[in-house]
Amino acid sequence: MRVAICEERESCLKLRDLIKKQKHDCEVRCFYTGKQLLEARERFDIVILDIRMEDMSGIEVARALRIKRDDTVLIFVTALKEYASEAFDVAAFHYLLKPVPEEKFRKVFESACREAERLEGLKGEQLFFQTRSRSFTVQKKEILFVESRKRKVDIHTPGECFTVYATMRHMEEELGEDFYRCHRGYLVNMAYVKEYETNLIQLKNGETVFMAKDKYSEFAKAYMRFLKRGGTACV
Repeated sequence: MRVAICEERESCLKLRDLIKKQKHDCEVRCFYTGKQLLEARERFDIVILDIRMEDMSGIEVARALRIKRDDTVLIFVTALKEYASEAFDVAAFHYLLKPVPEEKFRKVFESACREAERLEGLKGEQLFFQTRSRSFTVQKKEILFVESRKRKVDIHTPGECFTVYATMRHMEEELGEDFYRCHRGYLVNMAYVKEYETNLIQLKNGETVFMAKDKYSEFAKAYMRFLKRGGTACV
């Protein structure tokens, strides 16, 4: 379990000691500003944040993490009770007010560990997204195709189209080998392919996706590999 604490130094070290006492095998990193945490570009299972920090607030840090579609479990530990609603807008797991009794912290941290383990178990099956108005997950198998919209992407599913901030490269990495970048602006789920030609892919739900002509040959090979490794076309 990898844990980051973003707090002023004294509080950070105190929380680090509490965690190490509770979970000996946890890897705990301390950061004293939000900028330090974000610039580290590391993946943490749990992030503990104060609200009031030198360079940027804990809420701003949390928003930056969520824009990356980070499914990290977030815990706020702060003396400021008035930011609770904003904390839950960024899908905070818990909001603890200082001074936090050790027993209370232990219980919340234990629950956070269980949640992090649950999310780890789901990894590879779904994607987590955060927008200004909602937090949600999408099952990978439900995604028909992804369409580029400059700094955003449209994620098309049978029942809904979601628009989120993301790059096509990031979506390629997240979705894996069952999806193919058939065009600069399209990423298609091969399980939904009905038929294809040099410039179009027809999906089973009747929608079509553009295919770049220079991608046709490689797509045909990728689709055959998909079928050979047991890929199943969705009905």
